Amino acid sequence: MTGNHQTLALVLFSVFVAVTLGITTWVSRNRRGSAEEFYAGGRLFSPMENGFAVAGDYASAASFLGVPGLIALFGYDGVLYVVGFLVAWLVVLFLVAELVRNCGRFTLADVVAARTSERSARIAAGTSSVTVSVLYLVAQMVGAGSLVALLLGRCGSGAQAWTVVGVGALMVIYVSLGGMRATTWIQIVKAVLMLGGTVVLTVLVLVRFHGDIDRLLLTAAERSGHGDAFLVPGLRYGGDLTARLDFISLGLALVLGTAGLPHILSRFYTVPTARAARRSVIWSIGLIGGFYLMAIVLGFGAAAIVGPDALRGSNAAGNTAVPLLALDLGGGADSTAGTVLFAVVAAVAFATILAVVAGITLASSASVAHDLYASLRRRGARQRSEVAVARVAAVGIGVVAIALGLLARNLNVAFLVGLAFAVAASANLPVLLYSLFWRGFTPRGAVWAVYGGLVPALGLVVLSPVVSGSPDALFPGVDFQFFPLENPGIVSVPLGFLAGWLGTVTSTEVPDEAKHAETEVRSLTGAGAV
Repeated sequence: MTGNHQTLALVLFSVFVAVTLGITTWVSRNRRGSAEEFYAGGRLFSPMENGFAVAGDYASAASFLGVPGLIALFGYDGVLYVVGFLVAWLVVLFLVAELVRNCGRFTLADVVAARTSERSARIAAGTSSVTVSVLYLVAQMVGAGSLVALLLGRCGSGAQAWTVVGVGALMVIYVSLGGMRATTWIQIVKAVLMLGGTVVLTVLVLVRFHGDIDRLLLTAAERSGHGDAFLVPGLRYGGDLTARLDFISLGLALVLGTAGLPHILSRFYTVPTARAARRSVIWSIGLIGGFYLMAIVLGFGAAAIVGPDALRGSNAAGNTAVPLLALDLGGGADSTAGTVLFAVVAAVAFATILAVVAGITLASSASVAHDLYASLRRRGARQRSEVAVARVAAVGIGVVAIALGLLARNLNVAFLVGLAFAVAASANLPVLLYSLFWRGFTPRGAVWAVYGGLVPALGLVVLSPVVSGSPDALFPGVDFQFFPLENPGIVSVPLGFLAGWLGTVTSTEVPDEAKHAETEVRSLTGAGAV
């Protein structure tokens, strides 16, 4: 990339960072320091504001960078990610949004605690939430490294490493100083920027092809090198039985995983009522649906205009498809318009990463402090000390995410998010649904449901081609691959539900009918909700 690209993009990066740090500083001066303020922003956001924030939280680096890249490289099979992400929101809307807001206070574990007062169940749910959050953070770190490597002309792994460290430092600052209120406003700003940038690029792609979608698709198929196979199922997940099972496993994880993502569930606590939570989900469905439809156009546009060879030359996983498409749409590397458009898109992508990592870090640090620390302290942990622990936890989580992000820097960010979704669907969703709907659920069932999904999901990932045994693995030089699928959802999700059922039916504890009745009334009516 030319010096103009670097200078302009870095200036725009700096402007966004300055604005968000200003928001964080302003919020930190006006906060009360309570747990409700830090974890839930005082529950003061309107449904529209929270809808934009949810859209900003959900449309992460995987959406803005990874999904168009997969579509550009694999055509129809890349579109499957879009379908999974969109259908997942229906699960959130109909099954968990309003119920979680009524039953919980700050975290997923609060919903589990509504059915059982056992510390072991809360600790299990907190552990799972932190694990899912860290996996999701890794994808954002990989996206940041890919973006800056492109911006700086692939100046070496050192620049990429420092970029990931810088992103980690900023997210710790956002969370530690501003809490949920600052994080939410950063998400809103980022969502507006991302949706605006996506609209501009989509219009430019359609103008390039005179609004002829057929011509766009045929050109993309021709340049892909795969011909008609680019536009039909099977390029990535077709062929043998293993690939087809991998597709089913991925779809299961994407559709069910969203309802178990801690940073998405925590968003429902930032509005004053359950009705507002439901309305915010409706707002977010419209925003996210529009974005993903445009992401399909951008993916095929990148294949048709930039070409898969150029995309793989820049980043083997396709994570730089959108910035390269913007460069070409503006007139190329030597044009002023191309330089400006590239810089704007790169800045929006960087804003996307910074905003999402802040939200995820806040959710995971809340789980550490509110679920793990408060439980281990037995009783009496004051709110202010709990918030202080959350700030320290944000630092530790940031360090872990940075280290794993550097290790996984060659994997596609959408694929990495798929793994996080699989763990969320395997460990968090079973215990959440059982707690809300099963009258006979017991504390042992809660613990077994979490660990019965979490441990197999993580274990199967370690034994999969993602980690070893393939050229694109984390450790390509070794081979301890045992599980043939890249996504463990098809096995680990049923195991999570099975373990929860087995733990309950083999338990000697008597189900607490009063707790279930209280939870049922509270979840459906909002009576007694915080």
